[in-house]
Amino acid sequence: MRVKDENKELRLRKYALKMIAKDGLEQFSIQKLAKKAGVSPGTIYIYFKDKDDLILKVCEEQMNKMTETSLEGFSPDMSFNEGMKIQWINRAKYGLKYQDEVLFMEQIKHSSYHSKTIKASGPFRKSMHDFVSNAIKNRELVKVPVEVFWSVAYGPLYNLLNFHKRGTSLAGNKFVLTDEIMMQALQLVLKALKP
Repeated sequence: MRVKDENKELRLRKYALKMIAKDGLEQFSIQKLAKKAGVSPGTIYIYFKDKDDLILKVCEEQMNKMTETSLEGFSPDMSFNEGMKIQWINRAKYGLKYQDEVLFMEQIKHSSYHSKTIKASGPFRKSMHDFVSNAIKNRELVKVPVEVFWSVAYGPLYNLLNFHKRGTSLAGNKFVLTDEIMMQALQLVLKALKP
């Protein structure tokens, strides 16, 4: 039995993430990963039981990274305005710094793997649940279904990040997401979510 090489496992995860982000889950296979990594398919099975195990381990790693970034400097006990500001700053930082990771997680979100990743998002989900519950209790936030809250609270930020990634506005002009534009959008979101 061959000894596991931690660096090789990390490289395999990195290649898998990039391949899925670029080409989608349907195009991903162990054989393609082996070719890209310059190893035999059997080598991959030293580190992962199968393709699903590999994808789920990459998911867990990315959920942990996203949670760590999103919760940096954040507390569920913060005022709604301050907590949302930190969430927007952290999510923007993550989205701009980890573009392949965001594309990877988008692929996961729209696949059968999504339900299997919910457990890995536990600390993040609990923190956000407590934050929203406190804001409602403190009458800083209108009570709406979670899907409505998420769409209003974060949808505008993710749209701005998409414009930034493309580098163009709706009119086809050059677009760069600045702190000023982001805070202007956040103020409108906060106003819309007040009771």
